[in-house]
Amino acid sequence: MNQPSITAVRDYLTSLQDRITGALSDLDGHAFLSDAWDKPASDTLQGQGVTRILEEGAVFERAGCGFSHVRGPRLPPSATQHRPELSGAPFEAMGVSLVFHPRNPYVPTVHMNVRMIAATPLDGSEPVCWFGGGMDLTPYYAFEEDAVHFHRSCRDALAPFGDDKYPRFKAWCDDYFFLKHRNEARGVGGVFFDDFSEGGFDNGFAMTRAVGDAFLSAYLPIVERRRETPWGERERAFQLYRRGRYVEFNLVWDRGTHFGLQSGGRSESILMSMPPLARWAYNHQPEPGSPEDRLTRHFLVRRDWV
Repeated sequence: MNQPSITAVRDYLTSLQDRITGALSDLDGHAFLSDAWDKPASDTLQGQGVTRILEEGAVFERAGCGFSHVRGPRLPPSATQHRPELSGAPFEAMGVSLVFHPRNPYVPTVHMNVRMIAATPLDGSEPVCWFGGGMDLTPYYAFEEDAVHFHRSCRDALAPFGDDKYPRFKAWCDDYFFLKHRNEARGVGGVFFDDFSEGGFDNGFAMTRAVGDAFLSAYLPIVERRRETPWGERERAFQLYRRGRYVEFNLVWDRGTHFGLQSGGRSESILMSMPPLARWAYNHQPEPGSPEDRLTRHFLVRRDWV
């Protein structure tokens, strides 16, 4: 085919949202609230979507998984910084984005996003279509086997698309999910890609599906392994402190958050990635040699996991 099919992408994304929220609901024992929304046409954006939220569950304190399909008369600056020739072009964008914040501090937070943007150049040429996405893991306590499993899942999902993809997208993830103002990584990474159009629509769509389809097998075994680990006030305090870093990244650096807000998107859905609770402490320094110190000094560093 190799011609853009908006319908095929939309059908896949809505199915992916159904599969992931169904699996998480089974694991947690609580159902997601499903909030369908419709944004009327405006000067900036129109579209529809479904935001699904699970709050105060047995395993997840907050888990959000949203699908959106929006159209706008002009691409926002966050989408054209690498494609200046499309500045001002009309567009449509769709994707599934999720962030799961577990209750137990020994279970890592996870983020995954898969998306497509299609723009029509102002010179009347054929629509330009590109994909983006990936997944990354943010642990609060360091378990080598969890990081290795997550990265192996990412590597295996990308293997059919070339030996270069995992190392390339792994490095991109390390660079992207980095708090420059703190000079520290948000987590142990995973894979990240953006503005991807290599091989045309068919190849980009197939690779995006491979990443989306790999998510549950990458994350759920880690949850099952850690969900019953005993924890107390110390672990909870450190989890909330590290969640503060998560908030800082999403609000200061994340292009997806900026895209949604700049294009006039639905704030409740854009900000569903925020944890229900977080804390900040002035110049906090973990006790040397402690598990908390091991995470920040020896685990949240750029390294090869597989």
